[in-house]
Amino acid sequence: MITTRRLSRVFAVALATTAIPAIAAPCGSGVTFGAQFAGLYSCATLGTPATVPANLGGLTFLNANTLLVGGAANGGSGAIYSIGVSRDSGGHINGYSGASSLFATAPNIDGGLAFGPSGVLFATTYSDNMLLQYLPGSTGPDRAINLSSIGITASTGTLQFVPTGFGGAGSFKITSYSAGGFYDVGLIADGSTGLFNLGPATLTAQVGRGPEGIAYVGGNNAGFGVNSLLLSEYSTNSIGSYTVDASGNPLVSSRVDFLTGLGGAEGAIIDPVTGDFLFSTYGGGNQIVVISGFDAPMMPGVPEPASWALMVGGFGLMGGAIRRRQRVNVTFA
Repeated sequence: MITTRRLSRVFAVALATTAIPAIAAPCGSGVTFGAQFAGLYSCATLGTPATVPANLGGLTFLNANTLLVGGAANGGSGAIYSIGVSRDSGGHINGYSGASSLFATAPNIDGGLAFGPSGVLFATTYSDNMLLQYLPGSTGPDRAINLSSIGITASTGTLQFVPTGFGGAGSFKITSYSAGGFYDVGLIADGSTGLFNLGPATLTAQVGRGPEGIAYVGGNNAGFGVNSLLLSEYSTNSIGSYTVDASGNPLVSSRVDFLTGLGGAEGAIIDPVTGDFLFSTYGGGNQIVVISGFDAPMMPGVPEPASWALMVGGFGLMGGAIRRRQRVNVTFA
């Protein structure tokens, strides 16, 4: 089916022949791991989460067995949906549990969705370049900030908090999809509201490639060697691996392919139970895909500014040119 937004390609990945737990349905053969990761990781698709409307946006964990995922992304009817997941005997996600339910409205939601300080949920939007904030229990945005006002080129893009165990832990990162910029943004607590104002955005890297999802990966994982981040790169149908600096920012010259040949790589998150890497696709079959083979997080949790503890749903969360003028949606083979 053809739309007038992003260009996607057939989405598939060969299942690596290693001792990695089998999950869900193996991906196909059209997508490949980069040279230094081949044979170390495996890919499976959970398929489309039931009753979440296309196209998918960002995703994160509400608790160990519940995902939040953006639906009807980039449109006025965009919203965040919750859906349960099941796990195999090794703890790896192997399917959905039931249908989804509406969690909160989120007009124009894009690839960024993450919990931050005090359990506030943050989301990015396209193409109006907004940051949405939700207090615990809210079913609609409690605050919307135009990111152009702090110096982020329209339009974002995605967001993420640097997790515990990485340089810059607790810092807030936002990208511009359209300009490919990676920004460091200060959070300023807004008194008794429980919400946050934003400090000026500092451009720390020019990653390009239409950044849409950020997940931090420890250097202890096979093929990495140093603390890194995985970046969903929508414009090039790939996921790139970048070494991160002491502030949790990507070193552009370090980029290598993690996965190529994707269709619509969008949101990104690390499973806080197993360390598996999950990403959603905008188009590309509107799937949630799981990459296994990672070590379980050693220090799950995203610290808040001033080292406050963040606990959401009973456990710490760990990360986990103008676009979209032409877009082709394709399904898994």
